[in-house]
Amino acid sequence: MNEPQTQRARADLEAAGYQLQGNRFQHADGERYLPLYEAKMMHHFTHRWATYEPDGKTRELTDEELKDPHRLPLPRYWVPEREVEARTRDWGRRWLLGFRNIARSTDERTAIFAVLPFCAVAHSAPLLISGQAANSIAGILANVAAFVFDYVVRQKLGGINFTFHIVKQLPILPPHTYVSEASKQASKQASKQETSVLLDFIRPRVLELCYTAWDLRAFARDMGYAGPPFRWDAARRLQLRCELDALYFHLYGIGRADVDYIMETFPIVKRKEAALYGEFRSKRMILARYDALAALPRLPVPAPNDARDTIEVPDVSHWRQ
Repeated sequence: MNEPQTQRARADLEAAGYQLQGNRFQHADGERYLPLYEAKMMHHFTHRWATYEPDGKTRELTDEELKDPHRLPLPRYWVPEREVEARTRDWGRRWLLGFRNIARSTDERTAIFAVLPFCAVAHSAPLLISGQAANSIAGILANVAAFVFDYVVRQKLGGINFTFHIVKQLPILPPHTYVSEASKQASKQASKQETSVLLDFIRPRVLELCYTAWDLRAFARDMGYAGPPFRWDAARRLQLRCELDALYFHLYGIGRADVDYIMETFPIVKRKEAALYGEFRSKRMILARYDALAALPRLPVPAPNDARDTIEVPDVSHWRQ
């Protein structure tokens, strides 16, 4: 949606008698103002990447802040809820999916998509509207956050404007990728909805990575999860992301030597991890999980509270069809 003309700053709303609740303003008469999200406030698998300070500058939220599921980023402006309702009437969900429209192939990461709570969105974060179920959108989210997808984007992006014209050209895996022929036939015979072993692997990881604050409760409910937000745990988040990255390298049919090469084309990620961990940890973990997926007939599926279960999966070669 375009940046509304009805945006108001915090001082104006407080002077008008509005009270800040979380990152939304509420008036005694029931009128509410929703935060106006800008692209800089979000990153992969999080809508809480950065917050505005009183001096008008932004800063990243710390790990300690992110561990609090009530801690939400503050925007620069707020917009009447009725304006957002009017512009999203055909969407029908209480969450959004957006991406940063300013991107560079030389940045740490280039394509940055994220699930957002129901809010106003500035022009710097175009929205993707899909009629697919939330579980299928989990596949889209995992796909566009993967290193292999980002590598392709970097070959396509010549400037800094990441527009819909470019997005429409990108090789995002189609929905049928996640449903094997055997599953399709079984679902027809049983007159039930198609099952997807791959989405059973992807969905809980995406859910845990995204749902770390209460304001994304609607997204979690649409994903079939009724529990509380997941605790922000940097080490576990890296593990989950590496598992998804390893899977998508397989889904794109990338050989192990090329996985190694692609990871080396992200020098800023490598430099930051070397400073933090003393190694390029993402690369090591992705390669280890890539090998595990190629060798094992079963995949681990995380459940809430770190419980583990397993599900049968098709042969890796089927994932590449």
